Amino acid sequence: MIIDCAVYRSGERIDEPAHRGDVHAAREEARRTGGFLWLGLLEPDADELAAYAAELGLHPLAVEDAVSAHQRPKMERYGDGLFLVLKTLAYAADDDVQTGEVAIFVGSDYLVTVRHGQGKGLGDLRRSAEEHVEVLGHGPVAGLHAVIDGIVDRYADVAAELELDVDEVERSVFSPTRSRDSERIYRLKREVLEARRAVQPLREPLGRFVRDDVDELGPDAIPFFRDVADHVMRVSEVVESLDHLLDDVLSAHLAQITVQQNDDVRRISAWAALFLAPTLVASIYGMNFDQMPELKWTYGYPIALGFMLGISYGLWLAFKRSGWL
Repeated sequence: MIIDCAVYRSGERIDEPAHRGDVHAAREEARRTGGFLWLGLLEPDADELAAYAAELGLHPLAVEDAVSAHQRPKMERYGDGLFLVLKTLAYAADDDVQTGEVAIFVGSDYLVTVRHGQGKGLGDLRRSAEEHVEVLGHGPVAGLHAVIDGIVDRYADVAAELELDVDEVERSVFSPTRSRDSERIYRLKREVLEARRAVQPLREPLGRFVRDDVDELGPDAIPFFRDVADHVMRVSEVVESLDHLLDDVLSAHLAQITVQQNDDVRRISAWAALFLAPTLVASIYGMNFDQMPELKWTYGYPIALGFMLGISYGLWLAFKRSGWL
């Protein structure tokens, strides 16, 4: 479905009602006025996107990738147009990172965004770009920068939220109280992996912008894309460090569990030893033989009890001093 369809001339939106649902009319207006068409689509089917592709002259391979929506971040050139794929990230409750996908077609007089999956839409990015008429006046490349820059800024927000969660679970693991953090560490590990899949592959396409390998970029546009590439590098480093930190936290958590289990085994063994001596004495005197030493003693019973208590107390002191209890 069409989310937004508009023509921009000299950076200003020509908000004609006829353009909102008629791509052909909007394209003709863009050509007539020397502006460009910005078309926003949400999860179009193959037939719908094929109709728009025929109007704009989009390459069928790029259209196929845009419909399937299971691509890694990339940039490819088809004829005189560019095709880019980016992952979108959004942070939800319960350590959940929602991922989506945006396919972008860029030509001399059009910009088409095709969004799939969960996460925030691109409407706020478009409105933000419309507030900077002097920038949007540079054409579709300016709109492309607005979309990529906004998506990368959301990467930074998600990375900041992940940092808070990783710090929280790290404090929980190293707190004096016992905790069961394995499940949350694994969940955070998966969410960090989702972020890595979105961020790291994007470095190569943005590197091509920085290296001036894209003819559509003028000298004035390169610094803006270089800034976006720098942001991607910083977010990538944060996500990478979080991944390594979670590995270390998980290893520390498992080591703590092992130490706690060893402590528990030592305490159980110590308490078992405390009852071993009384059990041994009582079992000997409970065998009911007629001829047994001390069987006729008047004070044999209290002496046996005192002997058992004395041995248990001595063992208790020894274990206490050694740290087993």
